[in-house]
Amino acid sequence: MAPLFFAFFFFGEALGLGGGAVSTVLWLLFAMIEISDFLDGKAARSAGTVSAFGKLFDPFADVIARITYFVCFAFSGIMPLWVLLVILYREFGILFLRMLLAERGVAMGARPGGKLKAVIYMVAGGSSLLLWSAARLPFLAGGESWLSPLVLALYILAALLSIGSFLDYVVQFRKIVKA
Repeated sequence: MAPLFFAFFFFGEALGLGGGAVSTVLWLLFAMIEISDFLDGKAARSAGTVSAFGKLFDPFADVIARITYFVCFAFSGIMPLWVLLVILYREFGILFLRMLLAERGVAMGARPGGKLKAVIYMVAGGSSLLLWSAARLPFLAGGESWLSPLVLALYILAALLSIGSFLDYVVQFRKIVKA
């Protein structure tokens, strides 16, 4: 669904859809992506079907979706580019650590700090979508004035949590390698 989010974000209005229609589609896609991620993880844990593949694919799918949101919001000026870079460095760093462990036959699952970071990513993405929608929907007019500082604060928090989470993964990686 991430490619659809990207396509509607950048091309929805150019294809003749009004801002309200594009905003609605983006909200539906955003909700489906985030809710399906939550339900998938919950179902796998409750059924005891957590697998090595799932430990790798689920965070990969999450990263693809959230990086897609963030590219859209960075391009539109909502997300600071430096935050996007911090997040990209973190995500590529984790990917590299997971690949190193995969060579050893080990799948490193999500860490608690990574889960908190993911929640903040989701909240920042949703808040950014709300800010983007406020510029296109009359009933949200004026929301930009209070939303902009909130979104910026969420992005700064996301960057800090990204760094902290990466350091936690490095520590975990070193423990696994030593064992």
